[in-house]
Amino acid sequence: MDLKKRLLICAALLLGAPPSARAEILVGFVTGLSGPVSSIGIPNAKGLAAGQAYIGEIDGEKVRVIQLDDASDPTASTRNARKLVEQEKVDILIGTSGAPQTLAMATAAIEMKVPMIAVSPIAPVPAGEDGPWVVQTPQPAQLLVKGIVDHMKGRGLKTVAFIGFSDAFGDLMYDSLVQNAKAADIKAADIKVVANERYARSDTSVTAQVLRAISAHPDAIMLGGTGTPGALPAIALSERGYKGPLYGNHGLISADFLRLAGKSADGIICPTGPVTAAEQLSEQNPIRKVALAFRAAFEKANGEAPTDSFSSYSFDGWLIFADAAKRAMATGAKPGSPAFHAALRQALFATKEVVGTQGVYSFSPADRHGVDERSRIMVQIENGKYKLLP
Repeated sequence: MDLKKRLLICAALLLGAPPSARAEILVGFVTGLSGPVSSIGIPNAKGLAAGQAYIGEIDGEKVRVIQLDDASDPTASTRNARKLVEQEKVDILIGTSGAPQTLAMATAAIEMKVPMIAVSPIAPVPAGEDGPWVVQTPQPAQLLVKGIVDHMKGRGLKTVAFIGFSDAFGDLMYDSLVQNAKAADIKAADIKVVANERYARSDTSVTAQVLRAISAHPDAIMLGGTGTPGALPAIALSERGYKGPLYGNHGLISADFLRLAGKSADGIICPTGPVTAAEQLSEQNPIRKVALAFRAAFEKANGEAPTDSFSSYSFDGWLIFADAAKRAMATGAKPGSPAFHAALRQALFATKEVVGTQGVYSFSPADRHGVDERSRIMVQIENGKYKLLP
């Protein structure tokens, strides 16, 4: 075969060859699809699926999610994070359901120097030697509980009892209550916390805790539980005829809680994110548009409407990731490379005014929450629905 024919064959092969595939962005997602926190973990997974339906590619780059179930076990959360980073070589971690599980996962992410978006509230985690690695979508407990305390003060309440989980989430809620209850104005009076009752998520009765809380004769009671286990005190208080003001938290915004608590949930006042009452928000509120788009994407991905607040935290996590990944791609770094991981982390902590369903996010190395009071509304449960309060 002469040289001319060889060149023609080579040219034909080159023209017919498919273009080289671009490296896909890998996201490692951990959630609790089983175990006591599955009432949060399953919605988290559905929310991430909604995010993928809403934004499927980033500047033409495909995104692949590797999802693992930690069975609501912090040890499994750590193990899954390590597997995703060390074996699957993911570019970023997102997860998980439950504060103890998320704290365990975040600790591993910092150690392995991989950026992470937490979709459950966590206590402050130490930064790595070269700075922070973890941001979170849930509003800081301090900001949410401030809404409760402000509402109590507006009603002239002076004392409150606390009934919550005996874990990191319960500690977070209780500490936030105590800190907010201290008056900022030296001329104003504190709200006194007169009881601190705890129970395990796996407990089947909270009778003793409820009786002790009631015996303290508080002006109001705050609940520091989430999901289905969070319904136990509400039911027990109703059974014992408690008629005083009852405050919840954002973890009680779920269909599972409403189903289990039933009529005992009526009247509970909760701080939560704007997505809970999206249709009731002002047309001028930028969160309203995104919150309604989330609902449409959720139905597209899952074949049903969202009935909780947990799914929106992972949806917001996806929006934050997509925004940061787009800016990281603009640096020219390729997914899977150390340069991309560094660019993605830098972009994550330079996030500015990303509108989500739960707030408007602006992160920095000094602020892992990234939200302000635009991320909090107050709602009251009435006949299984959440009514926006002024």
